[in-house]
Amino acid sequence: MQTKWSLRLIRIAAIFGLIGTVLGSHMAGAGSYAFRPIHAHILLVGWLSMFAWGVFYKVYKVRAGKLIAAQGWTAIIGATGLSAGMWLQFLKPFNVNETLSLILYIVGGTILLVSFALFVIVTFLAEKDGKR
Repeated sequence: MQTKWSLRLIRIAAIFGLIGTVLGSHMAGAGSYAFRPIHAHILLVGWLSMFAWGVFYKVYKVRAGKLIAAQGWTAIIGATGLSAGMWLQFLKPFNVNETLSLILYIVGGTILLVSFALFVIVTFLAEKDGKR
């Protein structure tokens, strides 16, 4: 299960990385920095954090498979919800109800916070020598 989650998180990180760099390229080309907070969060929580978690799961053996799955799903759902909610809240691309976009933004961020807390627990359940 751990190897599956390692690869899954790295693949999701690659998708977030592509989206984040496309947004950065768009901002540079358009001369508009409207996407700046969304771009930053996509790259930090979507690309960097997920990539780091994927590498951690590849390098260290963790004794709690279900906890890895919970941390992975909350990471994916939280990063997606936070990024999408920020986009809907700040740029209002589809005139989505402001309350709905704010809820997505807050719930996504809260789920992501849970993911970070779960990862802290996971690190204390890892084998100390790092050998798999």
